[in-house]
Amino acid sequence: MSAPAPQSAARRSGYRPPAGELVLTQSDFERISKILHAETGIALPASKSQLVSSRLAKRLRALGLTKFQDYCHVITAPSGAAELGHMIAALTTNVTRFYREMHHFDDLKTNVLPKLIEDAKARKRVRIWSAACSSGEEPYSIAFTLLSQMPDAASYDVKILATDIDPVVVERAKAGIYSPADLEDLPEGISRRFFSPAPGNAAGALVVNEDAKRLVTFKQLNLIRPWPMSGPFQVVFCRNVVIYFDEPTKQELWTRIEQILSPDASLYIGHSERVSGAAERYLAPDGVTTYRKRTGAYP
Repeated sequence: MSAPAPQSAARRSGYRPPAGELVLTQSDFERISKILHAETGIALPASKSQLVSSRLAKRLRALGLTKFQDYCHVITAPSGAAELGHMIAALTTNVTRFYREMHHFDDLKTNVLPKLIEDAKARKRVRIWSAACSSGEEPYSIAFTLLSQMPDAASYDVKILATDIDPVVVERAKAGIYSPADLEDLPEGISRRFFSPAPGNAAGALVVNEDAKRLVTFKQLNLIRPWPMSGPFQVVFCRNVVIYFDEPTKQELWTRIEQILSPDASLYIGHSERVSGAAERYLAPDGVTTYRKRTGAYP
């Protein structure tokens, strides 16, 4: 007797999709989850089945496919690298805003930048990393904070590296064009100081000024793959990323970040995240979701 066909969670609940609706079976979901985890470190719980189905349905229709099983064949084929990138982009979350978790920027301004500005003026190298920059609001917020304290920062060896796994949002971030709604919650005076009307000014769009853009370098980067940079960084923002990873992947990422931090460097993480594993030995809590690298922690 043959085994029954895999069922989707929707079918198990008694739901019957309309004719022509794409159905994500349990085996399809498990295979997609496995591929996503291997490529990005993101662990998808079974509760995300509906999300996967809805977000990837557009990709199937774009390719003229009617089964998720066939889509799995496409993304695992030697010629499937581009579509695999589309899948990762569809399943990764790009939720951000300017000055998100404002207490981090307050800490940066008050407790970190005075020393970094002093170092920069002494011709020392200053490096800051936004490790999941999404569409650019985080690294530009860092740049605005820095420029508010050091207007001529671009004249010194001060750089902000901004990376994300999604090449589409990286390009959007690089362009630095935002709608008026994106700027609604900006602190008073920031939009006037650091933005100007975008070319064509479509729908009132605004573009980040060149003095802030000059400080930021945008690159595509997969956090669980080898990194082309070795640091050291005096500041790292890695926020609301590891919540999507399983525990071993989290611990490995914290350790890798810790190893490229300079002594006394600052690490800012998401509101529901905690440093775990071997990195705890070297990173001391220092405020709300803020860590400092311990001086002299190494033998």
